[in-house]
Amino acid sequence: MDTYARLGLEGRSVLCAVSGGADSVALLVGTASVRERLRLRVEVCTVDHGVRPESRAEARAVGSLCEQLGVPCHVRTLTLARGPGLEARARQARYEALEAVRRERGLSAVATAHSASDQAETLLMRLARGTSTRGAVGIHEARGALVRPVLSLTRAELVASLKEQGVGYVTDEMNDDPAFLRVRVRHDVLPALSSAAGFQVDARLASYARLAAEDDALLSDLADAAWERVRLPDGALDAVAVRALEVPLRRRVLARLLAAHDVVADAAMVERALRAVAQGGSATVGRALRLRATGGRVRCVASSEVEAPPVRAMVLTGEGACGVLEGTGWRFSVESREPPPGMHGLALARDVLWPLTVRTRRPGDRVRAGEKQRRLQDVLVDLRVPAESRDSRPVVLDAEGTVVWLPGLWTPPSRAEVSGHYLWAAPVGPSNHQDPSL
Repeated sequence: MDTYARLGLEGRSVLCAVSGGADSVALLVGTASVRERLRLRVEVCTVDHGVRPESRAEARAVGSLCEQLGVPCHVRTLTLARGPGLEARARQARYEALEAVRRERGLSAVATAHSASDQAETLLMRLARGTSTRGAVGIHEARGALVRPVLSLTRAELVASLKEQGVGYVTDEMNDDPAFLRVRVRHDVLPALSSAAGFQVDARLASYARLAAEDDALLSDLADAAWERVRLPDGALDAVAVRALEVPLRRRVLARLLAAHDVVADAAMVERALRAVAQGGSATVGRALRLRATGGRVRCVASSEVEAPPVRAMVLTGEGACGVLEGTGWRFSVESREPPPGMHGLALARDVLWPLTVRTRRPGDRVRAGEKQRRLQDVLVDLRVPAESRDSRPVVLDAEGTVVWLPGLWTPPSRAEVSGHYLWAAPVGPSNHQDPSL
């Protein structure tokens, strides 16, 4: 029970969660035995889930033991219906009740009786599902206000301690119900593995989980630093920087990107994301979400985007012509002076081919760059414009149908033969893209 001191609880207070079973009774007895030495204020909470008829008697038995030990006991009664997800529902309701009592009583922590055997069971269950190192951590010894003081002891050791002290305990029939995976692992898998190994493996598996926790803590810190390095201002990730990461960090960074979009990623989903990044492609990462790694950026976009309606082209015939390109929010006007700060502008050449047309891109569009022309698609890729926003960007074309300006994205090299007229463009909000030249 020196775990309390190691976890910084000496001279503080703890609420022991006691069900009446062997593990939790051992937790209570052990905690009571060190309370004076550690100056530890101890209280108990027992939760009656209302599922079994014996639960009330068990709660009274816990109360009686607490009275013998001189420990305050709080009973909380829940009403849970049998059915699918009972184990998970009971766990959530139990922890909520324990936390409520801890707050009411002003206690420092809640102590539960998870043992090395519980840790071994959890590890095997997660390994069977193909977990990562993070999942192999299993049960944490401490997390927030929750502590597990007997996590290093096996269930057999806890039971032996109670027998030595002559302390009784109850047995929950649900702990023997093979309908639960944990029960099947406890009664079938662990004994078979121990028999094959020639020794009890509970403590060895729990030790592995502890070492995995240390490794995961280090990798998590490194992944946090990597996340800050590769993240772009708009929330996307720099694809080149992501590919440069070591695979364990790359995996964690991509999982964090998915989590930022409320996606609970499993191992298979993260692997799909890794392949998409490596190949510069995309992958489905949710019911309505795709991860895209194109244009030098990695980001999550809606997989069922509504196709934007065709945008009617706007024609500008000369000075004074103006208007808003419908569906985009961009306003254009031809003026005789330079645009004010914060507004995009193009100095028009003397030989500009009027009228100018403003619209969104179409197949076959080409950009004039000096004496050469390039496909607009290639230019947008080079400028790292996200694929999902390319169809909403305005393009300006001359009378021959050649793109001469991409407001906020690209401006052609300045020419000496300017006409004294300027094309102004004002977007709805500030652009996130620079304005380089080809």
